[in-house]
Amino acid sequence: MTSRVTRSAAAREAALLAAKAQDVKPQLADSNGPDVSLKTGKSTSGRKRKLPIEQPEKLSKSSNKRKAKPSLPSLNVNDDLPHNLGSVSQPLESINAEPKLNKQDPGIKEEHDLDKLASDLQKTVAKATEGLPQQIKISKKKNPYGLTPGATPFPEWARPTPEECEEVNRLLSSAHGEVIPPTKIPEPSLTVTGCGEVPSVLDALIRTLLSGATTGRNSALAFGGLVQRFGILEEGIGKGSVNWDAIRQAPLKDVFEAIKRGGLADIKSKKIKAILDMVYQENQERKNILVKGESDGSSDLTANTEGEKEYEIACADQNFLSLNHLHTLSTEDAMTELVKYPGIGPKTAACVILFCLQRPCFAVDTHIFRICKWLGWVPPGKATEVTAFSHLEVRIPDHLKYSLHQLLIRHGKTCPRCRAITGQSSAGWEDGCVIDHLVTRTGKRKEGNAKVPVASKKRTERKTRAETDESDE
Repeated sequence: MTSRVTRSAAAREAALLAAKAQDVKPQLADSNGPDVSLKTGKSTSGRKRKLPIEQPEKLSKSSNKRKAKPSLPSLNVNDDLPHNLGSVSQPLESINAEPKLNKQDPGIKEEHDLDKLASDLQKTVAKATEGLPQQIKISKKKNPYGLTPGATPFPEWARPTPEECEEVNRLLSSAHGEVIPPTKIPEPSLTVTGCGEVPSVLDALIRTLLSGATTGRNSALAFGGLVQRFGILEEGIGKGSVNWDAIRQAPLKDVFEAIKRGGLADIKSKKIKAILDMVYQENQERKNILVKGESDGSSDLTANTEGEKEYEIACADQNFLSLNHLHTLSTEDAMTELVKYPGIGPKTAACVILFCLQRPCFAVDTHIFRICKWLGWVPPGKATEVTAFSHLEVRIPDHLKYSLHQLLIRHGKTCPRCRAITGQSSAGWEDGCVIDHLVTRTGKRKEGNAKVPVASKKRTERKTRAETDESDE
């Protein structure tokens, strides 16, 4: 005969279990978080379960219902940590919520089970919070594209050799003319974008972004649209420059309308706005540090001369957006700073470094990547444009990076045998190629003289490259 469970007896048993569980430190979770099995410490398949101990007497009245398993209580904490683990600033020791347990669950048997659970949960939370700062800050990713400054991702691939680089540079120069790096950066044009050939780093960055995945004519139309709609600064420290702060404060729709003639305006307008917002915030932060005279440990701030400091403070005071402090950084640091901006990958950043900062840097676009694969300068089937950049940046001599970059692009655009899609039936194939004996061509071919890809496919490919910073210069 089964003894009758009274309400008072059930309450006493629940109180006894609660007293044993006082030392348990529960896993942090918000009210919408997953339940955790007290027996295994694992998620109970994502289903929410309610704790039945508020009204113990109701358990006997619901025998026809599925018995609920206990879960840890929810805590009202900020979701500052990943996976709703709670607030970074909230010390773990301050969380003393007591779990409500149901003795009828077979998983709760002995006190040592609870001790093990508390230990396991504490380890889980400690591991999740290890190394996190006590205050939330905007983190700056270091080399988010997996760049390896100073080291090649393919150390076993010994090509290209300096001799091979010299030979290809000589042959391409014979076909396209000698390319000599300029000793002085020309004054910026207000109608032509170019690829960073301007003194202002921010100008160079936006101009290069606009030139990505489109033609020179289209990028010029987009840049001209910004100038016409938002104007240039007529006075102050940035006199003559595009009014980037006006573009920053303008509605996204206005920026879209200004550059829509250049194509891909929906993508590029969002990137431009996001970049300008970041630059404005950084300019103000740098100004505050410089005014207070307290360094945050950044080398580019501690090494500034008085004139450079006054220039940065004046720029911030007048809301003249500037990235000109990157001129003082090393090539590796400048690359790290540039690729943190939305939509800026190694190719765009390398163009800014090469043309604006005037540092040796081998930017890899689609034409260069294709021909370098045909030359055998990168491992077949392994390299991407990003890893090819890291590899070629190490293998190509500095004094050839500017000329080879320019020559390979010209050749990839104009050579009938080295264009993206070509074949023996292509027009001009019989004219030959100056590096024909050095390359092994792979990839798509034209069938007869039929036109391949259709316009819609071309637009799709350009949009994809724009989203991934793969420019077809």
